Amino acid sequence: MQIWVKIDAFFRKMRHKPRTCAAGAGHHCLTKLERMMKVTEHLALNFDEVILGRRSIRGFEPSPVPKSVIRDVLELAIRAPSSYNTQPWNFYVVTGEPLDRIRAGNTERNLAGVPPSREPRSHGEYAGIHRQRQIEVGKQLLGAMKISRDDAEGRRDWVLRGFRQFDAPVSIVVTYDRAIHGGDIGPFDCGGVTNALVNAAWSRGLGCVINSQGIMQSPVVREHAKIPDDQVIMICVAMGYPDDSFPANAVISNRKSVDEAAVFVGFDE
Repeated sequence: MQIWVKIDAFFRKMRHKPRTCAAGAGHHCLTKLERMMKVTEHLALNFDEVILGRRSIRGFEPSPVPKSVIRDVLELAIRAPSSYNTQPWNFYVVTGEPLDRIRAGNTERNLAGVPPSREPRSHGEYAGIHRQRQIEVGKQLLGAMKISRDDAEGRRDWVLRGFRQFDAPVSIVVTYDRAIHGGDIGPFDCGGVTNALVNAAWSRGLGCVINSQGIMQSPVVREHAKIPDDQVIMICVAMGYPDDSFPANAVISNRKSVDEAAVFVGFDE
């Protein structure tokens, strides 16, 4: 059963469960945020359901995410393995006015033509099969949003959403210790903990999208997220409660098969 089927069933149950409140005995006064909190308290998903059900979320409810829920998600995420248990990652969890300043500064600088200053090394443009996959998921997303190939305004708005971290109520900036900068292990470990983070969030009814557009202007992110110089900014994760009416949230990107991805050596046929 998919996660949102379970959540919908839970919400239906809570809507028909009266409780006493200031509005009077028996009044149905459970707010949407309270229902979401109830999900995090009572909804249990098994591993397969999380992995198979999770998808990238690019449209969010404006409801704030309680700090206690984010702490719970991080407690799960930091169980990710790392090289020699070095755990080089750190998290800068941003919301409210500081996040708005990051959105504004990132967007303004990008529109002004300021060159990107992302700190992870870039491989350049995708080509071959990797470019094909990039185009495929782009077509899925723009198709869901009904943004045509010649809709310049719609395409521009989509790019700006990325600069604004898709207007999510929370951004988690993942960094690693500069003391190990220059090798590949630190970024690899950050990838592992980020995967754990988005899956842990999904298990708690939260949606995420791993968003490199949100850190294109690194000085802006560093200033407003209060990230010290001894940290390297790796990636950011936009997080919030999914907006079920946002069409792109229904997109499930394709995956290559196990036969394409894996080589088995030494096994009996």
